[in-house]
Amino acid sequence: MLSTTLPLKPPPKVNYLNNRDLLKEIHLSKNTYCSFRDPVADHQYDIILPAVSKINQRTIAEARRNRAARLTKETGTEVNEKKIPCTDLVFRIMTWEHIPMAAKKVPKAVAKKKKSIEDILGFEELPPEDPLADLVDEPILDPVHVRVNFPPFFHYRVTDHRVPYLVGRSHWQGDVDSGSYSRDHGTMTRKLAMMFMKLCERYATRSNWRGYTYNEEMRGQALLQLSQIGLQFDESKSQNPFAYYTAAITNSFTRILNLEKKSQNIRDDVLEMNGLNPSWTRQNAGRKNPNFGFGVTNIDISEYNNDA
Repeated sequence: MLSTTLPLKPPPKVNYLNNRDLLKEIHLSKNTYCSFRDPVADHQYDIILPAVSKINQRTIAEARRNRAARLTKETGTEVNEKKIPCTDLVFRIMTWEHIPMAAKKVPKAVAKKKKSIEDILGFEELPPEDPLADLVDEPILDPVHVRVNFPPFFHYRVTDHRVPYLVGRSHWQGDVDSGSYSRDHGTMTRKLAMMFMKLCERYATRSNWRGYTYNEEMRGQALLQLSQIGLQFDESKSQNPFAYYTAAITNSFTRILNLEKKSQNIRDDVLEMNGLNPSWTRQNAGRKNPNFGFGVTNIDISEYNNDA
């Protein structure tokens, strides 16, 4: 008798990264910079609001629905939102109230004049600026307050009479009431750092990037960029951190590409000025590619990158 065996089904496609895992690690990383009355119960928010005054009957009902949906996914059993008391809800309020004010920025002309006077009088030199400042595009979240690594917030709960009270602060060290502001005591989780490395590795293998000899420099620049802006993702504006990080990696790769193309053009100009042959890219500019018969020409993409 012939044995009939069913064909084997291909294994299900597994995403190497997804938004749910990214959001979880971003949340855990931000918690290391925060202080809570109860680190177990007060760290997980149910809704994000712009002000305490927005805590009302409508937002409380929305927070109940969000909490019920989250508990249903975590436990695997249906949770009735109507049975969740309002005292269990945690509200994240975005605020800069506890962040110190930034020092007034000195204009470049005034700083240059002051430096020249100090050089003449023989004063001690000022400490050098951050050498990585020109390599990283770190957006300023608020021009008035001190620069922080992610948007600051408070966590609130409400009493039985719907009166809000504070249960957590971001960028805070010590007790919630008697602690102090701090922005350097936290750390990024190891898993989130590994996710950033995986993102850069997978993006570097794309067909439009993997052929460059300076692919390693592109990956290094992207990792540097992600380490600076990785926690600046704002959950109140989007739930898609994958797209946010991919855009940052694209900008980093494009920056290195433009720098390398600029250096190559300068080198070719110097070679031509001295009567030497420039690179093959310069020699074949505007010609048909001999490897293909379809009239493919070398296209300078720098203008498209600048427009982007």
